[in-house]
Amino acid sequence: MNDKLDNYRIKLKDTEYLPIMIGGMGMDISTSKLALEAAQIGGIAHISDALINAVSDKLHGTSFTKDRKEKYKEYITKNLPLKDHIQFNLDELYQASYNVVQATMDAKKGQGGVFINMMEKLTMADPKGTMQVRLKAAMDAGIDGITMSAGLHLGTMGLIQDHPRFRDVNLGLIVSSKRALELFVKKTARLNRPLDYVVVEGPLAGGHLGFKIDTWQDFDLATITQEVIEYTRSIGLNIPVIPAGGIFTGADATKMMQLGAGAVQVATRFTVTEECGFPTSTQQRYFRSLEEEVVVNLVSPTGYPMRMLNDSPCISTNMRPNCEQLGFILGSKGECSYIDAYNAAVAINPEKPEVKGKTCLCTFMKSYGTWTCGHMVYRLKETTNELADGIYQQLTAKDVFHDYLNGGETHIKPALPTL
Repeated sequence: MNDKLDNYRIKLKDTEYLPIMIGGMGMDISTSKLALEAAQIGGIAHISDALINAVSDKLHGTSFTKDRKEKYKEYITKNLPLKDHIQFNLDELYQASYNVVQATMDAKKGQGGVFINMMEKLTMADPKGTMQVRLKAAMDAGIDGITMSAGLHLGTMGLIQDHPRFRDVNLGLIVSSKRALELFVKKTARLNRPLDYVVVEGPLAGGHLGFKIDTWQDFDLATITQEVIEYTRSIGLNIPVIPAGGIFTGADATKMMQLGAGAVQVATRFTVTEECGFPTSTQQRYFRSLEEEVVVNLVSPTGYPMRMLNDSPCISTNMRPNCEQLGFILGSKGECSYIDAYNAAVAINPEKPEVKGKTCLCTFMKSYGTWTCGHMVYRLKETTNELADGIYQQLTAKDVFHDYLNGGETHIKPALPTL
């Protein structure tokens, strides 16, 4: 019998799922609608808490970002090197996070899981305080699982060790090396609360990468996954290891399962589905993309390399830092490398500053102008039909799930009617 992904299942605590986890994409690209569809099918999907205040405003009619801009409006035209005076209201942050998660969980049907992706690099001028509030709100609102991403998260679990759901909720970590997991396990050993799963994100993944800008090409997902599997087994940590990045076909996924993976995490193929939050124009850009248009750069102020399309609007920008309204990347002292780049450009040319090498990531995440994608984005056109007018047919999450579960080296082009 030919092996296929549908022959496998992943078990977390006492619940069994299809072996597909949709990665978290912000802001509201991995929407509640996408997560709910995946849960209905029986898989696992993430919503993202990136710019969660703005997501709450968009979906639930709150005015957190507007109010924040008004509160700090006197600072908007001041080119300050540090913005430590700009603080998030933790009660508002809790409410925004709770709004988004609770509405999703209340609407959930099916046996699948809805998880939330939490980036440590969303420091919000108060790394510890804002992370603790986001975690607490998600758990209070009933989230099935929390995936810790974009950082080592050495202190994250300690922030919620007294929460009543600390051992109930699924907790996972994204790593790009065995060494990162070793550090986490050593740091959290005193809590006597092991991870429930670990995601191994390889060098072909979309968004932020856990590799150096000049060496990411030297690494291989299968190799790193095997190293992490061997390490978890060596310390008696019997948890699923979930590879991510460049897993484009059902055959790719099945090969990972044959190596001992517990499931696969995928994202890029879901960016062009009906349930995804990307505008239709961006989805069509993804369909039209070519391999040479996929770039890895350092424009993100987080310090991590980031993979995106080469004409992403965020790559070339001279806008004033938008910290008064957003400010999700601000460090503990109110610092951000985009602020530094902008102020340096102003010193050279106050009238027309030209910022090079960095972007106001918060602004472009909110406006869907950061076109992050996995390396295989250029193959999306293989998965659907190009119509006579040059428009590619949109897929559904169910189409993509079915293709992963039952597909091989090629993809099923959905036989959708043309209008």
